[in-house]
Amino acid sequence: MIIVICGVSGAGKTTVGKLLAGELGWRFIEADDFHPAANIQKLRVGHPLTDEDRWPWLDGLRKQIEQLLAAGDNAVLACSALKRAYRDRLRVSGEVKFVFLRGDYALVEKQLRGRRGHFMNPELLRSQFDDVQKPGADERALTVGLGRTPQEIVEEIEVKLHLANGV
Repeated sequence: MIIVICGVSGAGKTTVGKLLAGELGWRFIEADDFHPAANIQKLRVGHPLTDEDRWPWLDGLRKQIEQLLAAGDNAVLACSALKRAYRDRLRVSGEVKFVFLRGDYALVEKQLRGRRGHFMNPELLRSQFDDVQKPGADERALTVGLGRTPQEIVEEIEVKLHLANGV
């Protein structure tokens, strides 16, 4: 199984994803590590990525997911996947589960501004909120509200995805 933790920058995808992967004994994958240098530079200077910027990145992530599933490996992937089309690109089978971290702008902005050592320019947060498409009911994604500790969020994910026993 691949669990994709998605949401806007600063929502806590990496923190929650690493914690969840650690508890399950699964591999953790940071989607940002797959961005080409040109994408990182655009984000660093405050230019939002276009769909054209994202498609090759998403295709690389899709290949990674396919390889993991073919090998029978489980992983947690932290990836913004803001739009349905992006999630559709990553949804290679029913073994890919999406967890959408949802919070209001003020909460996420506070978390984002407290983050250090990341290339994402905090000024781009508004564009992410403008672009985000909340998962539709037919996507069967788990939506988890922010405003609690990462451990509490992970516990909710484990219970709702029936992972409490380390599937």
